[in-house]
Formats: sequence, C-alpha cells, structure tokens
Amino acid sequence: MEEEEHRRSQNIYKICRSIKRRDSSLYNALRSIYEDSIFVGEIAQLWPELPLLANLRCGLWYSPNFHSNCYFKSTDGHTNNLSFSTARLNLHVALLVAQRGGCIIVDSTRKGKRFPDSMSKTIPIWTCVLNRAILNYKRKRDRCDCPQNQSGTTNEPVNPDQGSSDWDCSLHLPLWVSETEKEMIGKRLEGWNMELEASGADIASIALALRKPLRPLWISQKTVIWLNEVPEFDSWDFTPIILVSTSSLSGSQQRTTSEFSWNYIAGAGDDEESWARGLSPDLFWKHVNDIISSGPDTCNQKIANIVENDRVCRAYRGENAPQVSVRPSKCLGSTSKVLIGESLQLDSITVAEGEKSSYYHGILFLGSTNIGVCKSQLAMEASPACCILNCDRESVSASLHNPEMYLHLPILDSKLDRRSLLRNLPSALNFARSQLRQGNTLLICCCNGEDISVCVCLAIFTSFYDETGNFDDGRWLSKRLITKLELRRRLVFVCKYVVNARPSRGNLKQVFACLTGECIIPSVS
Repeated sequence: MEEEEHRRSQNIYKICRSIKRRDSSLYNALRSIYEDSIFVGEIAQLWPELPLLANLRCGLWYSPNFHSNCYFKSTDGHTNNLSFSTARLNLHVALLVAQRGGCIIVDSTRKGKRFPDSMSKTIPIWTCVLNRAILNYKRKRDRCDCPQNQSGTTNEPVNPDQGSSDWDCSLHLPLWVSETEKEMIGKRLEGWNMELEASGADIASIALALRKPLRPLWISQKTVIWLNEVPEFDSWDFTPIILVSTSSLSGSQQRTTSEFSWNYIAGAGDDEESWARGLSPDLFWKHVNDIISSGPDTCNQKIANIVENDRVCRAYRGENAPQVSVRPSKCLGSTSKVLIGESLQLDSITVAEGEKSSYYHGILFLGSTNIGVCKSQLAMEASPACCILNCDRESVSASLHNPEMYLHLPILDSKLDRRSLLRNLPSALNFARSQLRQGNTLLICCCNGEDISVCVCLAIFTSFYDETGNFDDGRWLSKRLITKLELRRRLVFVCKYVVNARPSRGNLKQVFACLTGECIIPSVS
C-alpha cells in the first residue's frame, strides 16, 4: 500500500515537472519578452530624448534600441545583504544622465514582484550615495572658494536636511519597501559614502556636469499614465532615473492569438543560459518576426537554424565560433521537435558576404595607458602592431608582426575552477611586463570582455603602473603591500573606462591573492 502511494506521488511530481517545463518552453519565453518589449517601447516614446539603458543581463532582451548598458545587481538590495558596491559604481550612467538630463533603465523580475530588488533598493541606494558625495564635493569646493571658512573641517558628515532646498540628498525608496528596511539603509549611508570617497571615484566630473540631484521613479505595467499630462523631464527639480520593470503580474498567464496559444512568463529574460539555446538578444531582435511567427511547434528548430547560421558566418570570417550544444528537452508532451537521442537538423546555410557579427563592441582602453580590454573576436581584428593576451578557452588567429606578441592562457571562470586565474596570473604578468617595457599596445581579451579579462587587466595595471597611471615597471608596487582598499581604488579606475566590466567576486579574490604574494611572480630578465 505504501509503495503504491509512493509511486502515485512520484507520478504526480513528474507530471507537475512536465507541465512546468512545457510552460517554460523557449517559445513562451521569447513571446513573453516580445510582448513586454512593446510596453518598453511605449514608455521610451514618452521621453524620447532620454537614453534607454538595459540593466544587465536580463534587461538586455527587452529592446533592440538600447543606448548602452548598466549593471545594478539585485543581490545588493536583498534584505540582510544590503550593500553599495564600489566594484559596480556605474559612473558612466551618472555622467550620461548629467549630459542628457536623465535616463530610462529597463529590467524585469520573476512572478511575485512588480520590481526587482535592483530597482527597489540597489538603484535608490546608488542615487542617494552619489547625491551625498556630490553635496560633499560642492561644500568642499565652496570652502576653498571662501578663505574665511577654511577653518571648518572638510570631512563633516552629510545632513540630509541641510541645504535640501539646493541639493536633495535624502533617501527615496518606493512605498513597498518597509520602514524597517528604510531605517537599516539610512543607518549605513554614511559608511557607504566614506567607502565611495575612499575608492578614489571621480566625483568631481559628475558634480560639475550634473545640474540637479538624481532621483529614481518607478514605472510598471500597472502604472497609470495620462498621456495628455506627461511632464517634460526637464521640468522636474531633479534628474530622473526612470526605472521600468517590464513584468506583467495581472491577467491570465495563458495567452491566445488567432494562430497560437502560449503561456506568459514574467521576467522571461532572466537566467538565459537555462533556456536561450545559444540565442543572444542581438540575434533575437535581428530575426524577431520569423521567431514570433514560427509558433511553439517549430520555434526550437527555428532557433537552432538561426544560432548555427550565425556560428557559420562567424567561422567563415575566421572568428572563434564553437558549436553550441543543447541538452534535448525531456518534457512529456513538449512541443519541441528535438527528442532524446536526436541531433539538431539544420537547414542549408548561406553566408552573406560582409555580414557583421552580433555583439560588436569596441576595444576599451584605460585612459592614456596602452592597455585595452575587449572580446576575443575583436582581438583578431586588431592592428598587427598590438600584442594579445588571450584569456579565452579557445585560441584566436591574429596577424601579428611577431608570434611572441601573442600569449594564450585558457583561464576558467571561478565557478568552474576556483584557482584557474590565480595559477595563470604569473604568466600573464610576465608577458605583460615584457611587452609594456617595449612600449607595445597590450590587448587583453576573453570570451565576453567583462570578467576574466577585466581582472587580468586589473592585476597588470596594479602591478606595473603608479598612482597617476604611468608605467613604472613595478616600482610603485615593490615599495608597498597592496591592500583591499588600494585594489578597490584601482578597480574603480579600470571600470571608469571599461564600462561593461562585471568582475566576479571569486576572480577578484584571486587577483588580490596573487598581488599579496600567495603565488610567486617569476622575475623577467
């Protein structure tokens, strides 16, 4: 009797899992993204002068017309984990809104919330801390301009009520954030301000460019907007950071059109590795009409063709283009045509001559230094006079003047190997030192140009450049023991120029371990 009951419960569990997989199918995810993107386009048209930003990575799926990206993590706004990250300062966003008078940031969240924590708390904390830092800068500048006030201290804490008529630096949170959390955040603001000032961030440039304090506004699909009463963004007495959450939480999850039935997924763009099957946001928007019109039954095959077609195009141009492996669906009753044991059947593919690759971003250089960071595929297009430090798993083919100007170190992400970066950093530093001594331009690349290459760049910049950003062959570092604070200051400098940087905590720990002597850097003759 018990065994029969156990089998019955297992069968119910399998059926529930099967239904969940079916509801989370590829077509449902992409169709949900497409429907939510219509809302994003409508909001963007209300303030067409404001740049549209995607909060990585989820937000990147919801429009083909993003001006640029930002990176505000929801985990920095989680209850009992509230933080202000100097590794993710997003100063390029502050400078952009100073120039354009504001911006619109797009993100989404899974069902159960109207807004992700990145919008409810992380960004409001960011705007408040920046406003306070700017107010501190303005006060210090005023003291310098008024000799009779020079006796005052220059590091007095910010009083949010003082000077509020001129510069609002109070904490603005949405109504659904509890008073307890608001109080917790308020108690930590001064400490976060001290961390920001200690990081060496260029607050002066923002303070000189920003005319009005930053302030977040929240818009979701439940927000009521009277189209004949939409205010001009420059009429507000603050610089608006308009936070648009794409997720729809009302109405039936089952949607029906004249052709197909499908299930809406809130926050469908999240965790793309689990569902996208190699499809990128760029590829999605390039083929959006074909994908949406394909329907649930043929969507998986359509995506397989698109992804493989793009891979062949990149391989044809000599770019690194490994084949995408997809685990077949095990969903009972799934509309997927890819079954266990079957391979993806791809249509015949033609390569359009001159077709540009997806995800094109330029090489980002660190100020006046001759160190650049980029994706691996861009390194192949670099000048033959450059030297290349490739941290990708796959090697790249590049036309260089000398084979010794290329070094391939296949470094794994810290989630796969906790010490891969640490083991390879000595070789990377030796190669960089030998090339920089010769005055060569050094390009550091990895698969996405956001994590591993940024951490290697940080290690090289800290090891061989002084505080002013001049190459000194390691003399600055040889006279002191590197601290976490100094490494944080260096990271802020790197992120100022590599605006898409997203270094992981695990890789940053390995950089710190290397620079503090946990691994020995062999000398270069």
